[in-house]
Amino acid sequence: MTMDEEEDLVVTLPTSDSAPTTGRLRNTIGAIRIIWTELTAGVGAWGSLKPLIAGALAVVPFLFLGQHFNRQHQKGFDWTLLQLPLVLTILLWPVLWAWSIFDAYRVAMIGVSEAANKRRILEFVL
Repeated sequence: MTMDEEEDLVVTLPTSDSAPTTGRLRNTIGAIRIIWTELTAGVGAWGSLKPLIAGALAVVPFLFLGQHFNRQHQKGFDWTLLQLPLVLTILLWPVLWAWSIFDAYRVAMIGVSEAANKRRILEFVL
């Protein structure tokens, strides 16, 4: 064989005896499978919905249902105990604020009355 001679390559594909609709159906099912895998990140329907459900349950305040849903019961219980002082702080803050207003008023009144009493004593003595 010399360089001038070219060899022809012939590619032959086996013919399929199946109906063309079977191939189309197979392609459609394959496309649906690929789309489903992409939508569910390859972990199935439950695997893709589980984070959304856990997040939705975690939105409920004070109960930490998202942690319990993820079977992290100890973490959910610990966070429940941790929030108790915070709830007391939130509940007691308005009381503390009202008390500070009353205390500021009371201390100012005591200061004014002591100043008035000193002035009267000085008037009486002098």
